Amino acid sequence: MAFFQGRSTVDEIRERFDQDVERFSNLETGQSAAMDAPLALELITQAALAVNPAPRRVLDLGCGAGNFTLRLLHGTDSVTQVTLVDLSRPMLERAQERIQKGRSVEVTVCQGDLRNLELPNGSFDVVLAGAVLHHLRTPEEWDTTFRKIYQATAPGGSFWIFDLIAHRDPRIQKLMWDRYGQYLIGLKGEAYRDQVYEYALKEDSPRSVPEQLTCLSQAGFEQVELLHANTCFAAFGGLRAAVRATGRATVPE
Repeated sequence: MAFFQGRSTVDEIRERFDQDVERFSNLETGQSAAMDAPLALELITQAALAVNPAPRRVLDLGCGAGNFTLRLLHGTDSVTQVTLVDLSRPMLERAQERIQKGRSVEVTVCQGDLRNLELPNGSFDVVLAGAVLHHLRTPEEWDTTFRKIYQATAPGGSFWIFDLIAHRDPRIQKLMWDRYGQYLIGLKGEAYRDQVYEYALKEDSPRSVPEQLTCLSQAGFEQVELLHANTCFAAFGGLRAAVRATGRATVPE
């Protein structure tokens, strides 16, 4: 089997997500096709708040229906501004509705491809990316995107990722992909496994955890952290050093 051919266009990916809002709108399960999604929601948001207990500005890349931001908001009332980015207008509308329900939070929505997005420097205390970066294609796109996100992260802030990952040895990749297939069968049967396989092979081009941690470091993040990994999914992130009055950069203890 050839893995992750990356043939889908941006428009094709957008069209699929436009039709899939309901599946992404469950805060208890997250995106069910992603292994350990509920655990990743907890780990990423708890890690973000451990690094910065009172974030004000949040950027959610590939926000879907807003689950990661919602989980973060459950842990703090300090957030005043949220910027949502997604290809899908229906996803953005659902995320904004859910986030602002019962909360006084300013929400900015940006429909488009994060590769083409211009982000203001040092503007976000927490950056979240849930199951979106695997749509990047070339090594240059990965490097450019990680550098852009580093520059947008405020000093003392952090960038957290939960995503599909690849394994560099093809034998290990096949082993883990087969195990993922068994998970999907247990979830909804063989037809569902085949459906997920079909769009993953067409749309996705993930990278390994070591490669992505290296990307984070090369982008400028002074500290990287692996929170969790299971088969074909992982949660990890990068911390940007705080800058004290002396001008010396320090990573939060």
